[in-house]
Order: sequence, then C-alpha cells, then structure tokens
Amino acid sequence: METDDTKTPLGLLGGESEFGNPIAPDAPPVIESGWGIREILKENLFKDAKNSVLTVIFGVVLLYVAFRTAMFVFVTARWEVIYDGPLEFYMVGKDFGNTGISYGMLWAGIYVAMVALGIGSGLSYDPEAPPLTFGARAAMIGGPLFGIVFILSMTRTIVPTLLTGVAVAVLWGSNQLGRRLPEPLRHRSVWLLLALGALSLGLITGFELANVDEFGGLLLTIVVAFVGIGASFPIGVLMALARRSSFPLIRPLAVGYIELVRGVPLISLLFLGQFAIGFLFPPGMTVPGPIPRAIMMITFFSAAYVAEVVRGGLQSVPAGQEEAGKALGLSPVTITLQIILPQALRNSIPALIGQFISLLKDVSLLVIIGLQEMLGIVDVVLARQEFTNQGYTPEAYAFVGAIYWTLCFSMSRAAQRLETRLGVGTR
Repeated sequence: METDDTKTPLGLLGGESEFGNPIAPDAPPVIESGWGIREILKENLFKDAKNSVLTVIFGVVLLYVAFRTAMFVFVTARWEVIYDGPLEFYMVGKDFGNTGISYGMLWAGIYVAMVALGIGSGLSYDPEAPPLTFGARAAMIGGPLFGIVFILSMTRTIVPTLLTGVAVAVLWGSNQLGRRLPEPLRHRSVWLLLALGALSLGLITGFELANVDEFGGLLLTIVVAFVGIGASFPIGVLMALARRSSFPLIRPLAVGYIELVRGVPLISLLFLGQFAIGFLFPPGMTVPGPIPRAIMMITFFSAAYVAEVVRGGLQSVPAGQEEAGKALGLSPVTITLQIILPQALRNSIPALIGQFISLLKDVSLLVIIGLQEMLGIVDVVLARQEFTNQGYTPEAYAFVGAIYWTLCFSMSRAAQRLETRLGVGTR
C-alpha cells in the first residue's frame, strides 16, 4: 500500500500495514490540565495529617518571626544611628578623608570593577543552557537588590542612587559586551580581567597601596575579602599540584605548609602578622602596614584550604584521562594544565565558593586586632556622643548583618548559576 509521507501519519487515521494487517487508529493525546493553587498546596503542605500539623506549626512560627521583624524594621528601630551622619563611616571608614582619594576616583574604581564583573559573567554565557526560571532569577537578583535598596534607603540625597544606577547600567552593558567579545579577545580574557581588576584596585587605592591602611567599613571588608580571594586561589592551586608532585622536595614543603596553616586558627595568624611578621623583614626595609599584613595572613590561611579543595577535585578526575593524554604523546605539564586541572576546578566549584564565602565572613575577625572593618565601625559609631548609651546597638548590628548576608547570599547564588552553566554534577 502506497502512502504519501506529506499527509497525516497513517497511525492516526487507521489503515493497513505493509503486511496487510489492519492498523487501529491511535488514541487521541491526553492533555493533562495544569494544577491549581489548591492542588499544589494540598500535595506539598497538607498531604496528610502529619504534614498539615507541621505546616500549621511552622507557618505560625514564620508569621510571628516575620511580624516581629517588620515591627522592628519599620516601627521600633531608630535608624538615625545609620543615616544621621555615620553612614559614610559604615561605607568607607572614619579616616578615608586622610587618603586624599576623591569620591570620583572611588566611583571610577567601582565602575571598572563592574566592567570586569560584567565581562566575566558575559563570557560564561551559554546560549544552549536552559534559561533561568522566574524563581531562580528572582533569587539571584533579590539578594543584591535587597542590599542596594537597604543601603540607599539610609541616604539623604539622590546622588548615591543615581551613581548606583549608573553602576548597574555599566554592569548590564559589560555583560552584553562579554557575550559578544571577539574571538581574539576571548582567548586573552583572563589577562583582560586581571588588567581590569588591577586598574580597579589602583583607582580605589589612589594608586598608593599604603592608603588601604586608612580604609574602614564596607570598603575595607570588600578590599580585604576580594584581594584575599584573588591571591589565595592561584596559591592554593599551586600548593595542590605541588602536593601531588613526585619531586622529593616540593611535595614535603607543600604538605608542611598546608598542614601547618590548617592546624592553627586564623586569629592566631592575624596576631602573628600584626606583632611578629615585622621581624622577618631585613633591617631598613619598610614593613607593610597593618591591613596589608592582615591581607597576607588571610591569603596564606585561605590558600591552604583552597589547596585541599582543589586536591579533592584532582582526585575526582578518572586516571584514564591522564593515561589517554600520555597515549597521545602529550607532556605531563600539558596533560595537567589542559586536561586534568580544568575538570578538577569545575568539580571543585561548590567547595571553593563555600571557602570564599567563609573567607568573606572571616574578615570580621579584623575587629579583634583593632582594625575598623564593618564590625569595628559599629564601635566607633556607638562611641559618638549622640549615640553613647542610647540603646542603638541592635540597629547598628542589624545593618551590618544585613550587608554581610547580602554579600554572602549574592556570591552563593552567582556560584549556583555558574555550576548550572558548567554542568557541575551532571556531566
């Protein structure tokens, strides 16, 4: 029996097969109606008596917490401890004016950082990756948006809002540029991002690293955290590779460094950096200031943990990958850099991000050695005459806690998006 392939398929209308047997028409497709809100709630929250009781209990607790939080934020809190003058202290510290750095140069450094961040995120864009759902997009944008709105709500003029709007526009435009970057620049994207990062740091510090000793508040927290992250990552990767090395001297040194640093708390290293590291410099050599010394200690501390995370990623790569590279005649260095290490770093992304978030929170330990990051600035503000013994402590620490949560949550959501794009855990 001849059939026309351009017409309706035979199975839908019935007919005969090529052997002459009759073919029953296919049943019409069943279209399932979408669930309504009532069905979703019943299936997820009120499926049985136990789930219903737990839903009611936790619902009451969450409503009470939400009510008390809203009452504190919008009714009882006295936010003048933030916006009535000291907001500048929370952002850049009380001694920022001693640096001679203009706010125009500071914002220029922020814009360059936005360009680097936007290009970096644009380079990782994959048009074949599944689009973000509304919930995932809201979660990724919600954290930074909450922090920005919360801080800007404490300002008295519209200028910071306008400058922040420009920064957001620069970030979006740089993201689009990164997606369309020419191929020659894509091959050199690492060097481009490093150059932009160095330029941003130079603008923020006024091209004088000694100025960082006058920083405080959020600016000091971000500078210490992101310089520590940027410096500890390559050191940690090198230590992980050295620990797997077959050279008789390199491996024991790497093992000794990692185990020694991981065996002491960070605060002890910070005290060591403030009071003992100066003895290691030759006579006549300028000893770095307290904040550069703290950055050095935080970097060395984090690098040891990064090394162990990357070592775990290296062990997760099947041995057959290295054997295949050897079969192709590749050198050990080429096999490590182009085959093993990229897979290991991709597998290590979740643990690496956890370590970097921990590093960001560890910056708060600087208050113990007398440096005025965000927690240290709270003591400075509360010591002012108009706030001393006036009960403003909850508002001040709530503001600082909200900023820390915003930074950590934003890093976490950005990392989850990167994991999705790279297919971590799926391929």
